[in-house]
Amino acid sequence: MDDFVMVEHDPPESSTGPDYLDAIGSTINSLSDDLRTISLAIHDRPELQYKEYHAHRVLTEYVTQVEGWQVTPSAYDIDTAFVAVYDSGRQGATVSFNAEYDALKGIGHACGHNLIAVASFGAALATAQALKDNCLDGKVVLFGTPAEEGGGGKIKLLNAGAYRDHQVDVSLISHPGISRDAALVRTAAYSALKAEYFGREAHAAARPWEGVNALDALIVAYNAISVLRQQTRPGDIVQGMITNGGLRPNIIHAYSAGRFVIRSTSHARVEELKKRVHACFEAGATATGAELKITQAGAYADHVPNRVLGRTFRHIFNRLGGHIPEGNVDILQSVTQASTDQGKLHPRYRADKLLTFHTGDISHAMPSLSPNFWIRSEGEDGKQLGGPHTPAFEKAARTEEAHWCAMRVAKALAATAVEILIKPKLLEDAKKDFEQQSQ
Repeated sequence: MDDFVMVEHDPPESSTGPDYLDAIGSTINSLSDDLRTISLAIHDRPELQYKEYHAHRVLTEYVTQVEGWQVTPSAYDIDTAFVAVYDSGRQGATVSFNAEYDALKGIGHACGHNLIAVASFGAALATAQALKDNCLDGKVVLFGTPAEEGGGGKIKLLNAGAYRDHQVDVSLISHPGISRDAALVRTAAYSALKAEYFGREAHAAARPWEGVNALDALIVAYNAISVLRQQTRPGDIVQGMITNGGLRPNIIHAYSAGRFVIRSTSHARVEELKKRVHACFEAGATATGAELKITQAGAYADHVPNRVLGRTFRHIFNRLGGHIPEGNVDILQSVTQASTDQGKLHPRYRADKLLTFHTGDISHAMPSLSPNFWIRSEGEDGKQLGGPHTPAFEKAARTEEAHWCAMRVAKALAATAVEILIKPKLLEDAKKDFEQQSQ
C-alpha cells in the first residue's frame, strides 16, 4: 500500500480555524483498548441479521456508561437496533454515525462489521468529547444498524423516521476491504428476487408426458440469463443459484426455485436490466407450461459519496499518514460492485429538514460518506488472500493491524464530523453537492 504517490490539489479547508485532530486522536487512543475488546467480542460471537443480541448488548451497555449519552436500546421496534445521542444543548448541526455488527452465515464477520462497529463507535465518542471539551454547538447521533447483509437495517430505521426525528444533516460510516484507502467510494445498486415455478408431477419414465417440469423451466431461465450476460453493459452483474431442484430424479418436478441478484451502476440501470432478466424467467414458463412466480426481495441503491465530505475526510486522513489521491483520481479508482444499505431505495428525505419525509436511502437522502479502509488479508508468504465475504477476510478482520486501521479511520471520521459542526459553510457546500448529484 506504500507504492502510491499522493497528489493533493484540494483546498486545505481543514487547516483553517481551530484544529481538533490531536485531541480527537488522543481520545481514540485512550479508548482503543476498550474498542478492541468490543471488536473481538462481536467478531468471536457472530450473529445473523436481526439476531445480533450480543453485539447490541455489548455496544449499548458501554455507551450507556459514558456521561452525556442518551441511549435507546431496541429502537424503533427493531430488537437489535439502537440510537445513542449526545446533545451539546446548543443549537447546531447534527452528524450521525452508523455502526454495523451483523455477520454472514457460515463465515462470520467476513465483511469486517466488527471493525465498522468500533470505527463508528469510536468516532462518535470522540466527536462528542470534542463538543464537550470545547463547548461546541450541535449534536452527535450513533445509530446501531443491524442486518446490513441483505436485511436493510438502515432502511428500516430510515423508513421509521429515525434520521428525520434526530434531524440528521450528515451520515458517516467506513468499510474495510483489500482495495486501497479511498474517500469517494461508489457502490453498486442491486435488486434481489426469488423465482419459483409450479408444474405437475408425473413418473419420469412411465408417463412423462403427463407432467409439467418446473425444473426444466428454471434451467431454461438460468441458461437464458447466462446468454444475456454476454451482451450486458460493463458494470452489469446477474448472479443466481438454484435453491430447489426437485425431489427425486425419477419424478417430473412439480416445483423449482432459485434466488437471483441483479447489480449495476445505478438504480435506473438495475431496473432496465431487471426487465430483461424477467423476460428470461418468462421464457422458462412459456417453454414448459409451468407457472412462474417472482418475489421481490431486497433492493439497495448505489451509494453516492459526497464530494465535499470526501475532500475534507481525505485531507484529514492523509494528515494521519494515509495516501488517498486527489478527488478525480480517487473516485475513478474507488468504484466497487459490492452493495450496501448505506445507499438504498429512492423517494427522498432531503437533508435540509424542511421538506417532507417520505422514504429513501442514506446517500440518496442526505450528504453521506462511506470511505474504504484497507486491511491486510495476506498469507504468511505475503500473497494476497480473499477480500470481503471470504474466510480469509474473516481472519484478517480480527488482527491487531486491522484494529489499528479502524482506529485511524475513526479519527478521520470524527475530525470530519467536527469540521462539519464548526464550519457552517462546509455543511452548506456539502448540501449543495448533495442537491447537484440528486438532480
